[in-house]
Amino acid sequence: MKNESIYSKNIILILAASFFFMFSPMLTTPLIAGYAEELGAGALLMGMIGGLMNLCSLFCRPFAGNLADILSKYRLTTIGASLSSIALVIYILAPSSNWIILGRLVHGVGYSFCSVCMSTWMSNMLPLNKVGTGMGLYGTMNALGMAIAPSVGIALYQRLGYRASFLFALVATVGIVVIIQFITDRGEPQRKLRSEVVSGEVGETPKRKFSLEFVDVKVLPLAAIIMLFTIPYYATQSFLVSYSEARRLAVSYSLFFPIYAGALLVLRLSLKSFFDKLPFRLFLGSCLLSAAASISLLGFMTNNIHMVLASIFMAGGYGLMCSICQSTAILMAGVERRGLANSTYYVGLDLGMSLGPMIGGFLYGNVPLNLFYPCLMVTLPLIVAVYWIFLKKKGY
Repeated sequence: MKNESIYSKNIILILAASFFFMFSPMLTTPLIAGYAEELGAGALLMGMIGGLMNLCSLFCRPFAGNLADILSKYRLTTIGASLSSIALVIYILAPSSNWIILGRLVHGVGYSFCSVCMSTWMSNMLPLNKVGTGMGLYGTMNALGMAIAPSVGIALYQRLGYRASFLFALVATVGIVVIIQFITDRGEPQRKLRSEVVSGEVGETPKRKFSLEFVDVKVLPLAAIIMLFTIPYYATQSFLVSYSEARRLAVSYSLFFPIYAGALLVLRLSLKSFFDKLPFRLFLGSCLLSAAASISLLGFMTNNIHMVLASIFMAGGYGLMCSICQSTAILMAGVERRGLANSTYYVGLDLGMSLGPMIGGFLYGNVPLNLFYPCLMVTLPLIVAVYWIFLKKKGY
């Protein structure tokens, strides 16, 4: 375990790289389906291409998590950023939508490597009593990238077209590779390959064998909790515009996510000193109340005041809980299993990101609009149930 200040050069460089890591794929996300259509894809293929990166990432994360515990984080992050760069080159040069499918698969592998390795690399540099604070800052940089990138991508597309927008995203991924060259701590592994005597003969030299684990079982309840927090957020991200227009609401829905990002930045910076001092259950309770307030406000929203309050409470619910669950997972797993703990956490996040739009689409097409958000409220008692059954007895 390193004992660097959370404001050391190495950590500041990782925070900068983490911003670009999230900025690049989030810039392409709102554009990729339309680009595929321009290259000849039908509606079904457009939808598949839109979700293919996260689906590929979901299946790659267990491998990335295991590798992050036995190989240099610098090397794996370089590989991940390089694969993401290759994917963007494929987008830019693609002559047909079939090439976009290939690019999304490559992008998913690169994204999974970067997400797991960079967060593990960051956590291993932090003093044990500053993991919550440091990972809160890491999450803040990720959130800023997620909030800023879509609007930048859309603006670039409107002025310069799809390929120029992807070129801008390519510059961001190359920036990751450049930035991490200046990090002196290369994130060498702290978990050793398991040694076993294969034949059992006396005096035989033990051979090293890699034991692949797909998830960290201890972290699964936290993955389930963040999945359930994520579902209403991504249902809102996907259907807020359609929901508002279908109900003919006089609200400036385009401001929802910028306000969310600003509120999250303020909350994470103002509460950073408490992340390592207050128990998980206290944050969980407050985030649940905040999420309930946000979903309720969206359910009866009629004006911009409701919308602004809903976005702020969304930051206090889902936004804060992302950092809390990740830092708790890291501490729960121990130093030698942080890569696997991070990959397990991201499996929950990926599932929420995938299920949110799917559940939102089902509700939007099959229930009255005034029941859209009350139905999403069901995720909150499920969170309480997961905590009560799996974590309460363990003292979290």
